[in-house]
Amino acid sequence: MSERKPRKQVVLLRPVPGTSVIHDLWAGTKLLVVALIGVLLTFYPGWVPIGAVALLIAVAAMLARIPRGVLPTIPRVLWVLLALGALTAALGGGSPVVSLGSVDVGLGGLLYFLRVTALSIVLLGLGAMVSWTTNVAEVAPAVATLGRPLRALRIPVADWAVALALALRAFPMLLDEFRVLYAARRLRPRDVDGDRRNRLRRWATELIDLLAAAITVALRRADEMGDAITARGGAGQFSAAPSRPKTRDWVAFAVVVAVCGIALALELTILGTSGTRR
Repeated sequence: MSERKPRKQVVLLRPVPGTSVIHDLWAGTKLLVVALIGVLLTFYPGWVPIGAVALLIAVAAMLARIPRGVLPTIPRVLWVLLALGALTAALGGGSPVVSLGSVDVGLGGLLYFLRVTALSIVLLGLGAMVSWTTNVAEVAPAVATLGRPLRALRIPVADWAVALALALRAFPMLLDEFRVLYAARRLRPRDVDGDRRNRLRRWATELIDLLAAAITVALRRADEMGDAITARGGAGQFSAAPSRPKTRDWVAFAVVVAVCGIALALELTILGTSGTRR
């Protein structure tokens, strides 16, 4: 009997070690690219824009030398759910219609489901690329620089940048802590009880204990982080670091704008379909 391979955990907010052109890009450039692509796919979620963004992600992954090992293991349940969703969507029919002998099969619902699935995968890949190539410490200064024009409206951009930086720094630590708590819970001996009411009561008690432990760990981590921030000069240091775009950032942003513009032009003229705009 072959041993089951351990599942790969999702790696978030931790850059892949190494240097590359993508790693060296300014964090603000990556945020602007994500915003631009998000607007494009929101208003024109067609096959051409999705394919263009997927091509950009693939090229960026090659330039950043992202290893395949960072990809998480997809559970079988997800594949089953995707297959069930595709089957259900296929029953909706719609154009185009394919004739199989004397039976006409509408592929409209299936194609729509596949497009939505591809769009979700592309957006997840875009977020993962930013996470794997960007240091968390670079995000807050970039947000403060991008939001500088909003200071004229007395919007607390610096405070927002600090809050974002703290959230991004705390998320990986809390995720690790929750994994440890969950692993410790699984090591506890299970009571054998056939009564359904007692099982539900035990599960509720364990859930309350787990939530209480998670809140305690979060508060302890917050206290430790507060002491560390105070020792290093206060929270203002998060957004005070110099952060400016360079020549490579303007080139990268121009390439992304050009690719998105070409994809939009093709979507609206030659290769686009009439039912993709929202």
